[in-house]
Amino acid sequence: MRAEVQLGGVLGEAVEASRRGRLHRFIAGPESPAIALFLRAVADKNLEGDWYGEHAGKWLVAASRAAARSGDAELAENVRVVADFLCAQQEADGYLGTYAASRRFMVKQAPKPLTWDGAPSLRTWDIWTHSYLILGLLEAHRHFGEPAWLAAARRIGDLCASTLAEIDITDLGNHHGMSATVLMDPACELYFATGERRYLDLAERILAQADRHAPLALLSRALAGADAADIATGKAYQLLWNLVGLAKLHRATGRPELLAAVHALWAGIRDKHLSLGGGPWGGVAHRSREVFNAPGSFVPEAYVETCSTLAWLQLNRELLQLSGDARYAEEIERAAYNDLLGAIAPNGEDWCYYSFPNGRRVHTTYWRCCKSSGAMALEELPALAISGGDSEVAVHLYGPLTARVGGVGLRIETGYPYDGDVALALDLDAPSRFTLKLRCPSWAEGAHAEVGGERFSGTPGSYLAIDRIWQPGDTVRLCLPMKAELHERRNRNVQESRAPDGSAVHQTVLDLGYVALTRGPLVFSTPLIDGFKTAETVKLPEVPLEHWVSEVAGAEVPTLRMSLGYRAPLDFQPYFLAGGREDGAWRLTWLSTAPVTTTTTTTKIP
Repeated sequence: MRAEVQLGGVLGEAVEASRRGRLHRFIAGPESPAIALFLRAVADKNLEGDWYGEHAGKWLVAASRAAARSGDAELAENVRVVADFLCAQQEADGYLGTYAASRRFMVKQAPKPLTWDGAPSLRTWDIWTHSYLILGLLEAHRHFGEPAWLAAARRIGDLCASTLAEIDITDLGNHHGMSATVLMDPACELYFATGERRYLDLAERILAQADRHAPLALLSRALAGADAADIATGKAYQLLWNLVGLAKLHRATGRPELLAAVHALWAGIRDKHLSLGGGPWGGVAHRSREVFNAPGSFVPEAYVETCSTLAWLQLNRELLQLSGDARYAEEIERAAYNDLLGAIAPNGEDWCYYSFPNGRRVHTTYWRCCKSSGAMALEELPALAISGGDSEVAVHLYGPLTARVGGVGLRIETGYPYDGDVALALDLDAPSRFTLKLRCPSWAEGAHAEVGGERFSGTPGSYLAIDRIWQPGDTVRLCLPMKAELHERRNRNVQESRAPDGSAVHQTVLDLGYVALTRGPLVFSTPLIDGFKTAETVKLPEVPLEHWVSEVAGAEVPTLRMSLGYRAPLDFQPYFLAGGREDGAWRLTWLSTAPVTTTTTTTKIP
């Protein structure tokens, strides 16, 4: 059962800023540049092969949700006008893209040598754009019910199906096909929306072609234990969107190997490829252009692409819906409160394409993909906060909110994520028995709830389930203890070889240590050190953390003070606020640590 949720607090502020800013202003009708691209007279001249058409579908998804959620009549009317305009541009065969006839995905291109991004022929994002158009038209139809929009999405699906009977999908996308195989997701959505088997067959065909393509081999390599960085080009955004499609295909078919593949890659990404703020990160050495870093590499100046954060949220959404496992909700919350909020400006229009744990805020330009991805990601959050039905209501994300799930109304009042005291009030028409499930984050040691004088203890990393007959006006007090935590990472490289006598020789080439602070769900960062330094090496006291990291009483926002004794204290605030939220502001999450003195042993070679 879909919950009706209105978010408050810092997440709600960001969602509303995006509705008033990005969603109202970026696309205001067919004359907006991102929509005018689809005019046939314009598209017929486009031989460039770029991805700018994706903005239309992304905007339709986010704007439809925002308009329906908020009752924004002006935005809803704009959705109708834009969706109708796009449908009017669709050609008889179903094509609704931005490319000239000779460059469309239905036209097989002459092969050429592979480039860095694994593009097998001319650069193309045509299937990619159509994938977002399907999702956008379906979302608009879901909320406003216009049959023509569903029909247009189906015609795109039918055109893709007929084309893939003749052309392999891995010839139609960059990154060894991953930019086209994302079509699995909208193909599954067409199946869910219509129940028509041909769209499920389309999703199965896409997966089969993706798995036969050796540089990608998506399913086979995932099941064999491949790391995410080693699948195709390791492009984070594309791979994560493919995993969303795999998860949906499992939901449609029940095939267990699909879920096993998703779980395997999810676990590797969570353990090896996320920033402390929960976003997928790349950018180390040759690992450029938004691909996953090599496993084990750690550089604080690496970056998180906002598009990848969107796809990571969506993957965890699918796994949460499939399993109800608290670890997926925790990853959604971690990414939302840190790397997502850390990328948006308060005006709801400006976004960072890349966010750096250590680095400068850089607001991106008009056409960049991440501005639309960020708006989409924010509109995921209200529906992810609460779920349930007649027998169970689960709270996944914390923050001030109001919600209704069937006959159960719920209001949460809290200072979260700044503090862990959460008050939940139930709005019921009559006494009702159901289970209320409250997520206890993994960091919340000692989590507990109180209802009517009765205390319930929670286990970190799971849900605290309270099954009872609830009365109208019942309240629950949930306590999620927050304390500062120190995180340590090392960037260490050891070369191993053999001496002529056969003995092992170990040489430490690189050994750098770093530390960072979190408290509850929030990563904490400091602005420029002493007002001008972009890095700092610290010597940590050899006493427990609570002796040298404290909370500053009376601070406007939570502030952790690091008192090292040998220098002026360093103050840390939540990552998304640290240093200011304007373009050019600096924030530093990781501080390097003083090297440990060691004795070097040299092996003599005769």
